[in-house]
Amino acid sequence: MRQLLTIISKTLGRSSSGGSANSCSNTHIGGSRIWWWAQRGWQILDLTIKTYRRGLSTSRSRHLIHPKQQLLQEQVKGEDTRGIHTHGFEKGEIGNTIYALATASGRAAIAVVRVSGPACLNVYSSLCPSHQLPAPRKASLRTLYHPNSLKEEVLDPGALVLFFPAPNSHTGEDVLELHLHGGRAIICAVLSSISTLSTPRLPIRPAGPGEFTRRAFANNRLSLPQIEALGDILSAETEQQRKLSVQATTSGLSRKYEQWRQMLLSARGELEAIIDFSEDQQFDTAPAEMCSNVVSLVQELKPMLQLHVGDAVRGELLRSGISLAIVGAPNAGKSSLLNRVVGREAAIVSKEAGTTRDVVDLSVDIGGYMVLLADTAGLRKAKLAGGIEKEGMRRAKKRVQDSHVVIVVLSIETKNGSNGSSTPYLSMPSEVLEVLREAQGQHKQVLIAINKTDLLRLPPSQTLPECFLNQIALHAPTFPRTYIHGITCTHPSPSDGIRPLLTTLTQVFAQMTATAAGSDASPLGDAIGATDRQRRLLEECISYLDAFLDRIAGEKGEADVVIAAEELRFAAGCLAQITGKGEGSGDVEEVLGVIFERFCVGK
Repeated sequence: MRQLLTIISKTLGRSSSGGSANSCSNTHIGGSRIWWWAQRGWQILDLTIKTYRRGLSTSRSRHLIHPKQQLLQEQVKGEDTRGIHTHGFEKGEIGNTIYALATASGRAAIAVVRVSGPACLNVYSSLCPSHQLPAPRKASLRTLYHPNSLKEEVLDPGALVLFFPAPNSHTGEDVLELHLHGGRAIICAVLSSISTLSTPRLPIRPAGPGEFTRRAFANNRLSLPQIEALGDILSAETEQQRKLSVQATTSGLSRKYEQWRQMLLSARGELEAIIDFSEDQQFDTAPAEMCSNVVSLVQELKPMLQLHVGDAVRGELLRSGISLAIVGAPNAGKSSLLNRVVGREAAIVSKEAGTTRDVVDLSVDIGGYMVLLADTAGLRKAKLAGGIEKEGMRRAKKRVQDSHVVIVVLSIETKNGSNGSSTPYLSMPSEVLEVLREAQGQHKQVLIAINKTDLLRLPPSQTLPECFLNQIALHAPTFPRTYIHGITCTHPSPSDGIRPLLTTLTQVFAQMTATAAGSDASPLGDAIGATDRQRRLLEECISYLDAFLDRIAGEKGEADVVIAAEELRFAAGCLAQITGKGEGSGDVEEVLGVIFERFCVGK
């Protein structure tokens, strides 16, 4: 509360320093302290309370002890801390030496054990007592011995050892890497030997998930956006996800965010100068012009942030996957198409109508893009369907609404003539056409797959008869013909039309993620690496900039420069939370904890 009163007192002192403390054009704060407090004080009080609460939350987060750490402290008070694993919750834990297996557990040709911290040299001299320390960043062949064996027990007869001295290492500390033979027994023996080397002066303990990267952040070797991109690298499953994560790692996002934050802090500094010194000092630039310059800077920065947010949304499609729904009438061939795309019998196929009653979800890699594929129940007149089938149809329509891309499957059927011959025709139920038009109205990417083209017996040069295309154009005049494909799902062959359909799908995905795929469509191509957390903070930053512009415009032309400056401070704080550095960055440990849930122990 004392901090809160200090902030209020300081603000009142600013406001009462003169009759026009902030001398911008059409700016008014008031000459009398009491009159000013009655007019503007409630707004300042609201902002100072928010500031106080935010500072209190940050202060608490710095001094609170994690429950696990508190329990460990109680257990080991006055005892040797050897082998205690506290995951680095306390800053003091950074001084410990940590070790872990950096490669996957299990039998392998090579296993890498990573050690980081001040005891690296002690670990090396204990495992390799008769060999000189390798030159920095040079791999050297060494025999590893058990540190406490009287008979020089060999742990690994041929290990490659690398030493990375601080600060030129991944973590910014001394780092030792032991490249061992990948047998389980050798790995366990080496890890066990390292654990015995812990002393009260140089404690050594196992590393927690992502703790090596956490130390890299603490030593300014990696920024928070780079760490998030590293998490994407570890979880990448498709080629496009790999490209996205690699580009995010090398794109300089942190530098751009910090540049924007400094711009906002500089703008806020100009407003603070107007508030504090406009009556006592002579400025080279008139206060009104200084206000105008700040407004111009914010108006220039805001569209860049908005463009950045849009590109981040496209990147999120690559990171989370593009949702695709397959819809059509019963027995149109939806499940057969799903099976052909995924390359296995994932859905039941039967001549009986209504076999698919619920949504069948699958993840598949199509052209390097992660696609969340959904097979849905067939759509037909409700009066012909039972209760369960009606629910399946409802879910199918709901899935179309939630999807990014929709494939509408139409089928070619035959009708028998009076002379016994069969005539093919294109079946286009009204329920399916309604879904097609709704998807187009929602600006979704829609493709049409006409199934059972083997019934047409067309020449290889012709995929679909013109009459079918005209029939579709009659019901969907604006539908592009390049998005209509003839397919057959019963007999796999080079001419079954599946490959051209997948090629078109890949082109659609590339258009949807144009900037995310690395095109030059946006001057902020590095924005593709922004995560969902970063995007939400950017949106919050934009909202504060909007509030600033409203405050500086003021009601009836009277600007609130004091409150406008606070809006800029909050906006800069949002950018600080993205990078994890600077004033307003908040509780970085909480963010790191969420990120490192995806990390392996040795990363």
